[in-house]
Amino acid sequence: MKNLSRTERDSLGEIEVPADVLYGSQTQRAIENFRISGLKPRPAFIWSMGMIKRAAAEVNRDLGLLDAQKADSIIRAAQEVIDGRLNDQFVVDPFQAGAGTSHHMNVNEVIANRATQFLGGKLGEYRVHPNDHVNKSQSTNDVIPTAIRLGCLGRLDELLGVLKNLADALNQKASEFDDIVKSGRTHLQDAVPIRMGQEFGAYAKALERDAERIRDSAEGLRRLGIGGTAVGSGLNAHPEYHSRMVRKLSELTGLKLYESDNLFESMQSMSDAVAFSAAIRTLALTLIRIANDFRLLSSGPSTGLNEIHLPAVQPGSSIMPGKVNPVMAEMLDMVMFQVVGYDATIALAAQAGQLELNVMMPVIAYNLFEMMQITISAVNAFTERAVRGMTANRAKAEGWLAQNTIIVTALNPLIGYSQGADL
Repeated sequence: MKNLSRTERDSLGEIEVPADVLYGSQTQRAIENFRISGLKPRPAFIWSMGMIKRAAAEVNRDLGLLDAQKADSIIRAAQEVIDGRLNDQFVVDPFQAGAGTSHHMNVNEVIANRATQFLGGKLGEYRVHPNDHVNKSQSTNDVIPTAIRLGCLGRLDELLGVLKNLADALNQKASEFDDIVKSGRTHLQDAVPIRMGQEFGAYAKALERDAERIRDSAEGLRRLGIGGTAVGSGLNAHPEYHSRMVRKLSELTGLKLYESDNLFESMQSMSDAVAFSAAIRTLALTLIRIANDFRLLSSGPSTGLNEIHLPAVQPGSSIMPGKVNPVMAEMLDMVMFQVVGYDATIALAAQAGQLELNVMMPVIAYNLFEMMQITISAVNAFTERAVRGMTANRAKAEGWLAQNTIIVTALNPLIGYSQGADL
């Protein structure tokens, strides 16, 4: 009968690991310790860790610190991680040990075992060692924050792209609706007239400003602390390792990256992640406001405002025939509520760091990557399935304006506020 497990040993002793997996003892201990959510690391986190491991192998080889054959096998294995070919091997729950040691060792073990296979060895034999070779010149404490930064930057253009698409779609509607004069509303009460195009142009501009805030906040993420190792001193790393790693990661990722001007601060502070998260939270608040306006403007149709028609994408009730609801706007609300919650978690986790290290980085990583994922997906769906197919109900909008006595405001310069109120 084929063995279903293999025995591995670490500093705590022996442990049984499934025979055919690429991870090893420390990952297995984490699986057993952290049966919390059933969640797995986001692909962005796996991708960024693979990038760091490949870059480190190249830099250590070029510095003469790592045997060329071992380095090349690590590079080959890390590239499989980068390409997403080994995603099923990354299994540690996001709610795990402190700074992310469990996820980090999951990556080290997978790459070490795959590299060992490339050298003709068996799983668990570790001709390439997860700590001594894959993790050479590194620590969890500088690798995980660097991976968080790279993972966010790696999807930044995608996020900004869907925001541009939504803003463009809203600007298109602003142009289509620009000759419709309707009643403005403040405090949800009748107010002076506004063109529907002006209303929608304001929505578009708000999103463009939010995208600018996100782009600006991402600049802080470009400062990398890789090479600080455990506390920022660079212990066990070559003096040139930090600068070479930043250059190598820039080359491999195509991202504009900078050296940290204080590696100790880079170990201690997660403020750059907080600022980026806060910018996305601000976007979330804007999107909630816009989604709720769409729900109001499309309300009815017989007993509400009914000034716009959202595409009917699915039946709206299990009991009321013919009912259609603004489901894409409702979906956007729910997603953005979740984003606000993720941001609150990131803020609390960032302030919970002590002395030389923030030990809440796994939950910061998970929430940042998840907030980007659901924002990208939700905004794209809202744009394509709500905004692009939206139409205006000219007759209803102009009909409401015809009943609006607040248009008397336009006479204020001629007859004064008091006489206008009497009229």
